[in-house]
Amino acid sequence: MNPQINTDKHRWKNKKISVFIRVHLWIIVFALLLNGCSEIKSPKTEPFISQNQPPPKQEFRWSNGKLPKSFDPARASAAPETDVVRAIYEGLTELDPKTLEPIPALATKWEASKDYKVWTFQLRKDAKWTNGEPVIAQDFIDSWKRLAELGDKVPQRDLLKNIVGMDTESVLPVFAEEPNEEAEREEAAKVLRQQLQFENNSNLNNSTQTEPAQNSAGKTDSKTKPKPKVKSKSKFGIEALSDFALKITLIHPDSEFSALVAHPIFRPIYGNGEEFETDGLSADIVTNGAFRVAAVAKDGVTLESSPSYWGKSQVKLEKVKFVATENAEQALAAYRAGQVDVVTNANFAPLALKLLKTYDDLHESKHSALSFYEFNLDKKPFDDLRVREALTLAIERERLTDDEMDGTTEPALSFQPFSEENQLKPDLEKAKKLLTEAGFADGTNFPTIKLLISRNDLQKRIAAAVKKMWKKNLNVETEIVIKERADFENAFQNGEFDIARRGIVLPTNDETANMLAIFEKRQVITTPKDPEKEATKTAENDILNEKTAESPLNLSEFDENQPKTNNTTQIVVTNSKDLILTETEALEKLHAIPLYFPMSYSLVKPYIEGFEINPLDAPSLKQVQIDNNWQPTEQKTISNTQN
Repeated sequence: MNPQINTDKHRWKNKKISVFIRVHLWIIVFALLLNGCSEIKSPKTEPFISQNQPPPKQEFRWSNGKLPKSFDPARASAAPETDVVRAIYEGLTELDPKTLEPIPALATKWEASKDYKVWTFQLRKDAKWTNGEPVIAQDFIDSWKRLAELGDKVPQRDLLKNIVGMDTESVLPVFAEEPNEEAEREEAAKVLRQQLQFENNSNLNNSTQTEPAQNSAGKTDSKTKPKPKVKSKSKFGIEALSDFALKITLIHPDSEFSALVAHPIFRPIYGNGEEFETDGLSADIVTNGAFRVAAVAKDGVTLESSPSYWGKSQVKLEKVKFVATENAEQALAAYRAGQVDVVTNANFAPLALKLLKTYDDLHESKHSALSFYEFNLDKKPFDDLRVREALTLAIERERLTDDEMDGTTEPALSFQPFSEENQLKPDLEKAKKLLTEAGFADGTNFPTIKLLISRNDLQKRIAAAVKKMWKKNLNVETEIVIKERADFENAFQNGEFDIARRGIVLPTNDETANMLAIFEKRQVITTPKDPEKEATKTAENDILNEKTAESPLNLSEFDENQPKTNNTTQIVVTNSKDLILTETEALEKLHAIPLYFPMSYSLVKPYIEGFEINPLDAPSLKQVQIDNNWQPTEQKTISNTQN
């Protein structure tokens, strides 16, 4: 046989093998690319982050940040304080955690006048404090007067301003209480308590429902209610029609006031609140909620279901442990190890969120905080609605949230995250037409916009993006003015801007309260400095700043551009007739441009039922229970070595 022929055959065979291999390699690569593309389009969601058996009892473990600083409803402005206050105190109403609609709590029913300025709440007669005393209308009056007297020690005092006599920023509250009327009311309340206590004691042999509650040390809560401090003579819009009927008068109409009073700040306390003026947390407090404080330790706060609670038969959890964690990493580690059942109020890093988003037990919700640009209506041409609307419609919010914030926010097409209004979608043609009608065709002769922002990297990126959009879409120039926080506040108060970036956390779903917080007109009046008051405010601000730094949503960027006051400044309302009270008015007048809402994230074990996440970050523990029979299945888990 010819050697050359054998060689040619060998070469041909090798060539066929080589072609075969290359073809198959291309097929494999192509298949991988297709598979990769499909995964990019639709990432596979793994079941759960970790496999853990549920607790054997109805004992719920919740990581919601560091140790609470106070149990005082007056000072509860954010988690973890708001979570604890909602559990141990009950107000007139609660919010359904799914729908955020007001539902009965201490009030069984309510009604409003035709103009929504007078509200009457009927209280249930079986509600009791943990010491066995009944909860009556006077308890609300005393507690809300205390809020007014505390003034700027109450972080969210803006929620009070629509109640007659409670606008603590405009006036020093004094109350219409004639000594004889006060004495008569106290005496009547005392007789009622004695009567109800007698009735309770007569039933002790057959029921434990009316027994005075015991604290974690086995001691009975038998405190005598301290007499609240009351000043005299001025109008106060809260009145007890009887021991179980409360009348509230408002300054402006509010059709959603029954939702507002569900906020923790409006929950009554027992007595005059002296126990909250001392340092540290005490388990020995009288409360009226579904749970009471059982123990306080360095690693957290333990609650137990309250035997004196009127609806105790509806509460499934026996104990609640608020597990204190220093940061998101520690909270996630505790969650993976099965030491906690739920994690909220944790500032997960963006890369961690990308990993966690592939698991079913990560929950996300639009949060009730708004980033927006406010117009200076005293500057031309921004007093022209057509100009404001043109600038608003020329902003492409989806691009802002996707490009500048990596999808961690949601475009704000309205002023409230609860709203279904979507009137502010980009409309470039309409924007150009409006600007032309205002006399600035193709941006000709339009003045350079002075856009005031604080020194914040995110806000600088957003401002730069908006500047490009206004230039591209309307041919309008923008100068970005960047200032430190204190200088920003001075420039804002002095009107040294055309448009200013602001951010606000909306702690309620009450439309009127939210619009008042966003759009109220103010002026500054200088008052003498009070050194003692200054020291108190400094301490309060330190606490608030620390809480802001802990926020999972980095809410410092939503609070830092709010107009602030110091000890030398008093804020008063002006031009009240121009106040915006509804979102419809806000969308019609466009005194501001809503930009985006942040997202909040939580981890919830699959055996937890009834823990509802909502924009207000206000879950209710009354509906929560543990499926003790739940069993883990085979699943992908996050390794302890992964970040």
